[in-house]
Amino acid sequence: MTAPSIMAAPVSPAEAPAEPRRQTVRRRLALLALAAVVLVLAYQFAFVGDADAGYVMGLRLRQLGALVVVGAATGFATVLFQTIANSRILTPGVMGFDALFVFVQTIFVAVFGSAIVVDVDVRTRFLIDLVVMSAFGTVLFRWIFRRSSRDLFVLVLIGIVLGSLFTSLSLLSSRLLSPDDFLTLQDLTFASFNTVDRHLLVLTAVITVAAISAGIPLLRRLDVVALGRDSAVTLGVDYHRVVTATLLVVTVLVAVSTALVGPLTFVGLIVANLARRVLPTYRHSVLVTGAALWGIAFTVGGQFLVARVLDFSTTLTVCVNLVGGVYYVWLLLREATS
Repeated sequence: MTAPSIMAAPVSPAEAPAEPRRQTVRRRLALLALAAVVLVLAYQFAFVGDADAGYVMGLRLRQLGALVVVGAATGFATVLFQTIANSRILTPGVMGFDALFVFVQTIFVAVFGSAIVVDVDVRTRFLIDLVVMSAFGTVLFRWIFRRSSRDLFVLVLIGIVLGSLFTSLSLLSSRLLSPDDFLTLQDLTFASFNTVDRHLLVLTAVITVAAISAGIPLLRRLDVVALGRDSAVTLGVDYHRVVTATLLVVTVLVAVSTALVGPLTFVGLIVANLARRVLPTYRHSVLVTGAALWGIAFTVGGQFLVARVLDFSTTLTVCVNLVGGVYYVWLLLREATS
């Protein structure tokens, strides 16, 4: 018996469950949308006191905007990445974006010091993070795909290696920081929705909408790409171009959401797999919609739990890592026994 591979569980229509009737899919999407709307309304309007209601509502609206943008972008990007990676247990985080974000913040603090970094405008920091991470992904894609489409597996392996490298360099650099610089670094690298700048949120939303709009025309061709490279080429799809364009869309979406609030490693894994379970269809137009709705429901619901139920005794990052880590182990065990 051969050992299970991490690239197991290909996402292909041939192995997917029989597609339910279109009305059933629409009904499930409607229920997901309703759940997302209910959570959004609950987060915005529940437990609002009479004192300073205007300030509280404005603060919650900014937080809610960030939660919606990050949840939708992460869900959309993860479904696309899993299709071209041909695996349901891989996410864009495997390309090293989360580790790169932490590494960039560590270098900034180590070189300029916490006093200067904190004084830099948040929009300037956001654009620097976005440009660095997008450039990293673009250079990596061009280098890999200049050789052959089979190097997609090399892309995954390189992403894992680079992620480990960035993490190691970040840990080494952080040990050389002063206590004040280290505390500043911790604030910069933990995902936070509490202090999102309004202008930065608008910029992030515009970039996210533009990236999703660029990815929508690729969805029908991704239905064919999910069959595998040979089948897609036989059916007339320019496999190399579609995969490259898809990876660029994924790069922008992951970079912009990470630059906005910080790394949330397991959100994409959870919401993409939930979408595939609730909506067992090969049509990516349905899957990305379901994943985006799951992403919104998961981030908004998780932050609602942290803020209103747990009274900020923990953070959304801790909850996501706990749930996502357990879910990821369960997926690996299921693939090993299947």
